[in-house]
Parts: sequence; C-alpha cells; structure tokens
Amino acid sequence: MPPILILYYSRSGSVARMARQIARGVEEVDGMRAKLRTVPPVAPVTQASAPPIPEDGAPYVEPADLHECSGLVLGSPTRFGNMAAPMKCFIDGLGAQWASGDLVGKPAAVFTSASSMHGGHESTLLSMQLPLLHHGCLIVGIPFTEPALGRTLSGGTPYGASHYAGPGDDPALSEEESRLARALGRRLADVARRLAP
Repeated sequence: MPPILILYYSRSGSVARMARQIARGVEEVDGMRAKLRTVPPVAPVTQASAPPIPEDGAPYVEPADLHECSGLVLGSPTRFGNMAAPMKCFIDGLGAQWASGDLVGKPAAVFTSASSMHGGHESTLLSMQLPLLHHGCLIVGIPFTEPALGRTLSGGTPYGASHYAGPGDDPALSEEESRLARALGRRLADVARRLAP
C-alpha cells in the first residue's frame, strides 16, 4: 500500500508536532504507513537559496511523493485566516499534477495551528481544502463521534485537526489536540485502505 503523504510547513514547531501525531494515527491502521514531507520557505526578497535538504525535520516534498501517495494531509500555520505563503506557493505550482490527475480520487485532510483562539483555524482549514477539491481529492474531516471533539477547550474542528498555540506560540499540543490529530490520521488511513484497488 502506498504511504499517506503528510505535507506541511512549520515555523515554530507546532505544525510539525501535529504532523507527527497524525503520522502516529496513520500507522495505527494495519498495513498503512506515513511519509512526512515539508515545503521550502519563501521570502519577499530574493536571498541566498535555501539548502536542497532542510537542516532538520522532514525532507522537502518531490512531485513523485504526490503521485505515489494513497492519501494526502496538508498542514500549515494560520496566517490571517489563511494558509502560510510557503504552502500556498507550493500548491500554486501543482499545475502539472492537476492536469495529469495525480490526486484524483485520493482521500485528503488538513490541519493547522494558530496563536489566537479565534485567529482563523477553521477558515485556514477550509482554504486548504479548496485546492484539494480542484485536484479531485475526497475530503476527510473529524466527525463528532470522536469524543475529544466535543471536549476540547483548545484546538480541534470537524474540518480538520488544529492547535491553539497561545500568545507565546507554545508548540506543545494539549491532550485533546494530540488525540484529535491521531484520530484524523487513523480516519484518513482507514478511508485510503478502503478505497485501495
């Protein structure tokens, strides 16, 4: 079974921690495995090129990662109710994958982190779902049958996993946030396994 691609951009570490929890959830499903990848940063002024391999964390994504995955999870910090520029820049460059239908019929999910409780968690998740729909993905969320969704006092939505980092930008996830991230990974992996030929 091809892996579930967990593709994210993380600046302060929150989104990377969520990605690892989602990967744990994916790998709790028999026969499923996760592949963590990140997107390169962007800068408003051309600077020295970023190294071809990040100094730490997940490697940069390659076009083959999208073609070969059985499902996709996108993660980004919230920036004014939208995904961060590096993720948007990467998505905007997927014209060839759109034309070839690389993602058509694959299940997909989204996750985010924000430093304020009402900083746009849900609109960020929805903004990441729109291009996935254009690519023909099948959107998977977190249903309210997941008990932690009704109990969380921080992150977590039916649109995808989220984290409330607070004004100090704390990357540590709450117990409910971790549980919901793992639940999202399990759910996506289960749907991908059911859809496999």
